[in-house]
Amino acid sequence: MRILIVEDNRDILGNLLDFFQGKGFDVTPAADGLTGLHLAATQAFDVIVLDITLPGVDGYQICRSLRASSLRETPIIMLTARDELDDRLEGFRAGTDDYIVKPFALYELLARIEAVMRRRAGHRSQLLRIADLTYDLGTLQVMRDGTPLKLNPTNLKLLEVLMLKSPAVVSRRELENILWGDDVPDTDSLRSNIHLLRRAVDRDYEEKLLHTVHGVGYQLLRRDPRQ
Repeated sequence: MRILIVEDNRDILGNLLDFFQGKGFDVTPAADGLTGLHLAATQAFDVIVLDITLPGVDGYQICRSLRASSLRETPIIMLTARDELDDRLEGFRAGTDDYIVKPFALYELLARIEAVMRRRAGHRSQLLRIADLTYDLGTLQVMRDGTPLKLNPTNLKLLEVLMLKSPAVVSRRELENILWGDDVPDTDSLRSNIHLLRRAVDRDYEEKLLHTVHGVGYQLLRRDPRQ
């Protein structure tokens, strides 16, 4: 299980890292909001543990940004000292799955993580399919005609967006916002990632699934050969 922990209190962050790594989890830490948002938007995590009061971007903003994107169904648990009812309601309105007030018990947090993941698993299909291309959201395995494809985290996210949106055309601006938020690289990274994804998905196959709609964006679908 991959966990992103966004927490600016170094003592709490250290305790969480020690606990979850000791349980065998793959844990990525972030000590400020901008780093946390960037990691959440560019890498695949099974769950995000999110403080509210953070330098740069607060937890409410991070949660809203992720929920506004088309692919961010990752469970989020807010872990915060804010214990007023209004704070809790604001968290749930922002899109969190659970809300835990500090101080907290590590084993309770673990139990809450397991609970939200069970709920999410029961509410969405784990397998996306277009023609002979499949993407298992649970295992992050991508296959075409039964052959596994190797994709980096950015391309996995790109593929998920395009498959979820199919047959719609997804604009360049929307894809850039989902992948990088407000921190879009100066170079034409989207074009480069589309090239890598196309090479992985289509290069060895007669039927092409990833299409460029010039001046608009990209779409992933099986086209009628008569078109």
